[in-house]
Amino acid sequence: MTSLGSFAAGTLRFAFSGRASGSNPVATDHELAASQCTDLSVDPTRVERAIVWGEYIRRVAGGDHFALSALFDETSPLVFATALRIVSFRADAEEVAADVYARAWSMAKTYDARRGSVEQWLVTITRNRAIDRLRSRSVRDRSEAGLFVECSSAVDPESSAAASQTRTHLLQALQALPFEQRRAIELAYFSGLTMTEIAERLGHPVGSVKTRIRMGLMRLRLLLAAVAS
Repeated sequence: MTSLGSFAAGTLRFAFSGRASGSNPVATDHELAASQCTDLSVDPTRVERAIVWGEYIRRVAGGDHFALSALFDETSPLVFATALRIVSFRADAEEVAADVYARAWSMAKTYDARRGSVEQWLVTITRNRAIDRLRSRSVRDRSEAGLFVECSSAVDPESSAAASQTRTHLLQALQALPFEQRRAIELAYFSGLTMTEIAERLGHPVGSVKTRIRMGLMRLRLLLAAVAS
């Protein structure tokens, strides 16, 4: 970090001297990073940080795991806070943050300093992943609600209303199923796969998949009825 700080300071001195002499060199990535901060005299630390983070991205693009680790250490509070504001739940925000750095690793070569700072780039990725997380959460919640209705048809209305106040009963009942039945039901209701897609995923005939789901739903109805009674 010390060497990178010295490097950043040297780059800034070079950029300032070029401007003072009236020269107009072709902008480097480091100069572009510096130019993205609007008031250099007020916040030189932000300029240095932008340059250092730009160097991290350059190294990450070359496959440097240590640079990714350093980038994570310095930017994860920003990424996590951005994700948390959108998804509201800490566990979801942590998942989003992990996904952001996985994408930063794979997309580092596409980063273009002319389009914005590393900070802006990471925030954009975070917002996109957080919105995707919200959408998937909505689909998951609707699927769980649908599965509850499907499995509670044998339960009397009052018991059904009480049990539907929380999906805890449903998730607990799912865990009590044999693995093959639970996995098929999860793929059908939570992942939204068709019977053919589930059969391909599990490597079993479609008929076997349908039987497992049917038997699993029957068992879930019994388990939910027992919880509600």
